[in-house]
Amino acid sequence: MIDIKFLRENPEVVKENIKKKFQDNKLELVDEVIALDAESRKAKQEADDLRANRNKISKEIGALMAQGKKEEAEAKKAEVAAGAKRLLELEELEKELEEKVTNIMMVIPNIIDPSVPIGKDDSENVEIKKYGEPVTPDFEVPYHTEIMEKFNGIDLDSARKVAGNGFYYLMGDIARLHSAVISYARDFMIDRGFTYCVPPFMIRSNVVTGVMSFAEMDAMMYKIEGEDLYLIGTSEHSMIGKFIDTIIPEAELPHTLTSYSPCFRKEKGAHGLEERGVYRIHQFEKQEMIVVCKPEESPMWFEKLWQNTVDLFRSMDIPVRTIECCSGDLADLKVKSYDVEAWSPRQQKYFEVGSCSNLGDAQARRLKIRVNGENGKYFAHTLNNTVVAPPRMLIAFLENNLQADGSIRIPEVLQPYMGGKKEIR
Repeated sequence: MIDIKFLRENPEVVKENIKKKFQDNKLELVDEVIALDAESRKAKQEADDLRANRNKISKEIGALMAQGKKEEAEAKKAEVAAGAKRLLELEELEKELEEKVTNIMMVIPNIIDPSVPIGKDDSENVEIKKYGEPVTPDFEVPYHTEIMEKFNGIDLDSARKVAGNGFYYLMGDIARLHSAVISYARDFMIDRGFTYCVPPFMIRSNVVTGVMSFAEMDAMMYKIEGEDLYLIGTSEHSMIGKFIDTIIPEAELPHTLTSYSPCFRKEKGAHGLEERGVYRIHQFEKQEMIVVCKPEESPMWFEKLWQNTVDLFRSMDIPVRTIECCSGDLADLKVKSYDVEAWSPRQQKYFEVGSCSNLGDAQARRLKIRVNGENGKYFAHTLNNTVVAPPRMLIAFLENNLQADGSIRIPEVLQPYMGGKKEIR
């Protein structure tokens, strides 16, 4: 969420940013919120004047009563009563206007970083760099569920009977591989200085609206019926929520955390959900990383975060590339974002396995996450990135480690988590 003072002083900058995100339907909101803000400040000023006048008259009433001037005192009391009625009206008006301003401000997109490429949608995202040589084996690579089924490692039919489409049972060595990747990712991030955390898997609505836009919330979140609770779509939600309404001593920054959680997503409007596959699913597990830091340090942490994901995948011999999301593909709260994509030998192309985002102070402003610095209080910057999210990651793993005889090679770094196995046969 943008600072209302910034919007008030730089309306054309905000409008130009909206145009860069190809959201011209929101342009009128800038003028609307400026008008509402002016009305709100006018009401607040009148209310403040009335309060000051009330205090002044109250002192006069006391003096008149002491002098025995009851009639004059009663007249002053009537003046106070009339002011009190108007003050009550103004306080209600202030509350109504502030709510309207906040609701609009939460829809206006954050100011993107100047380095972000301008484009309408993900088709205009820009490749930054490739890591590792994409390999095309001289044998056919089956669809990922076919590979899993050869090891009795997945049961989609039973999952459909139990929960419907978009769910799965992982079995045997494939299930063990799934857990091994999560455990390895956890230790990988701990070794890089991040504090491990297992967060709540449900969060309240004020946290949901603090970490994402209304559009994202509607498309992603499952609500618990009858309660003010939502299932998390990623542990970033509850991890950033951990700092809600706090004032962090500057000396404690940065907070660098890596978290494990199951994730639940509607995948509203997703294509191919009926197909036999685990690419888009309603339930999965994930290792995440988040950073809460000083504003001037967030660009540096952004570079470190996406590099962690690249290094993790390369340690398992999976070729990847980084893609910068263009302006039209950025969610409204994001300042800058990279996707990490893994190579698919079967499809002969890359596909997304992680996303790294710098949110600036947008989430901190919504959740009131402040820092107590030498020169006063200010809003922190927040960042998040996927360490690894199987089973989607398993698609890349299985395809890139499949051998000609149908066995799966286990990279050295994963072998301790697989009981010393070098292959799955």
